[in-house]
Amino acid sequence: MAVSLVIVSHSARLAEGVAELAGQMASGKVAIAAAGGAADGSLGTSLEKVLAALEQVDGPDGTLVLLDLGSAAMVAEMAVEAFAAHYRVMLSPASLVEGAVIAAVEASIGNSLEEVAEAAAAAHTLPKLHDKHS
Repeated sequence: MAVSLVIVSHSARLAEGVAELAGQMASGKVAIAAAGGAADGSLGTSLEKVLAALEQVDGPDGTLVLLDLGSAAMVAEMAVEAFAAHYRVMLSPASLVEGAVIAAVEASIGNSLEEVAEAAAAAHTLPKLHDKHS
């Protein structure tokens, strides 16, 4: 088994897309679940969707939760509090896309939950582009 991932976003399409990209980078070796959008399908977050995603990918190596915007953190924290009494779950401060891709790769090579979380948090966006006029 490997560390699993849950992608939490205000947009179901965004969560699914990030999960798809991360899954491709991990060559299918990592369980990844998307928890995007509100319960009615609109933009927002859903505690029920996050809990269902955590249950879907739960495994002995733990789960890393990555999220997009501030209020997703509140929902994810509530879900983790409800879920983590019996399971190993960590929230990641990483950028959603970059963090998810790095986390998936790190999980696919067998790194621990702590190592996967650390690598995801260290993921950076594209390097700064220098002004050609400088």
